[in-house]
Amino acid sequence: MNKIKFTYLMMGAMLFTTACSSDLNQIPSVNPQSESLTDFTNVLNAAYYYQATAVTPMAVMGDFRADNAYMFEAPYSDFDAFSNGAIITQDAEFFRPFYSGLYKSILSANIVITKSTNASQKAEAKFLRALAYFKLVQVFGPVTINLSDAPSTSDTSILARRSVADVYALIISDLIDAKTTLGATKSTTGRATKYAAQGLLGKVYMTRANPGDITLAKTELSTVVSGASAAGFNLIAGASYATIFTVDNNAETLFATQLSSSISDEYSGSDFWSWFSGANTKSLNPIDGSLTAAFAASGSADVRKAVVIKVATPTKSNKYGTAGANADWIELRLADVILLYAEALNEEADNAAARTLALVELNKIRTRAGLANTTAATQVALRAAIANDRRLELAFEGQRWFDLLRYNKVTPGATQAALASTAIPTPSFSNNYYLFPIPSSEISASFNVITQNPGY
Repeated sequence: MNKIKFTYLMMGAMLFTTACSSDLNQIPSVNPQSESLTDFTNVLNAAYYYQATAVTPMAVMGDFRADNAYMFEAPYSDFDAFSNGAIITQDAEFFRPFYSGLYKSILSANIVITKSTNASQKAEAKFLRALAYFKLVQVFGPVTINLSDAPSTSDTSILARRSVADVYALIISDLIDAKTTLGATKSTTGRATKYAAQGLLGKVYMTRANPGDITLAKTELSTVVSGASAAGFNLIAGASYATIFTVDNNAETLFATQLSSSISDEYSGSDFWSWFSGANTKSLNPIDGSLTAAFAASGSADVRKAVVIKVATPTKSNKYGTAGANADWIELRLADVILLYAEALNEEADNAAARTLALVELNKIRTRAGLANTTAATQVALRAAIANDRRLELAFEGQRWFDLLRYNKVTPGATQAALASTAIPTPSFSNNYYLFPIPSSEISASFNVITQNPGY
């Protein structure tokens, strides 16, 4: 019988290069049987390491797909729905390293979850598995679920895509387990903590958006916001705002994927920064005019503008400074959680008491940015204010496209006014293209058990 040459199976038995437990950037080597291991530290390190394969595509999808950035070079211009006004075609193989790398992270996590006797290691692995599946389900929708440390190499049925509901159920279960076991105190080595798991869980609830999820999200996010300081997490002061993106493992970062210019990921290096800085031919003049206009409307006092936008030729992002390929990719930071908490408070109930609490949280972010408190006085106005500050605060962190989907602001025939406060080309495309194409090589390798998303 033919054996499945599927990318997450090729890592089915692993031992990794010797490394200290604090080094999550070690390149794993493959092949010895996991059954022979007694110390799973380096297997866990591999689960961290392979998250790096998602960094560049999440940056591309999160900002270039949305209204924050322009893409110029084909076929990458087809990602840019807001600039093109339509989606024509996309290179599915762009997603192959993203897809395969995350399944390698998942398989590494599965080995730790199944084989390790260390409760903290198991919890970290569950956090990383949840993070990987959260990226996969947002990007592709239904995906293969693998919970085995040694999946069959001959049973193709295990590759069948599972429903979005099933994927979210797994993510939530893993994060609940992780938050229960992980310590709250900020890690000095960048490992997952209780508040990273709890903050991500709140974000997952806000994204899934089932009935009752806003209340569930509010509970998780509230715990992070109220407990962060005692655990070593704090908003960085406005005067030092730029250091959030140039100083690794800073006090505001709840969790980041660690990167290094000396280690290439499966895109031949994590070059997300070059797409934003105008150093890449795919995006020579990356800043979308509507983002520039949004900062202009925010006012000259906004300390974020000089960090996010460097007015030069070309106009580009200055967010990652000179750190370049050594800049870690922030997966979740405290400001993100605070703004999600404000959103949950505002959406759970349309009353003055809820708005008052939401305003307190939103104004924490505005005060840090050097801005006056918002004047939003209704649920609708506060919803728009929170969305606008999320755009300004999290620009070029891979968030905007997924926020627009949460807000239901990317819809076929949507008006420009519904998408932005300034005139931009109106995206007009089938809702098939809310998801991205499964890599064709993965479909072939599964003997077509894995199916393509509609429209591709």
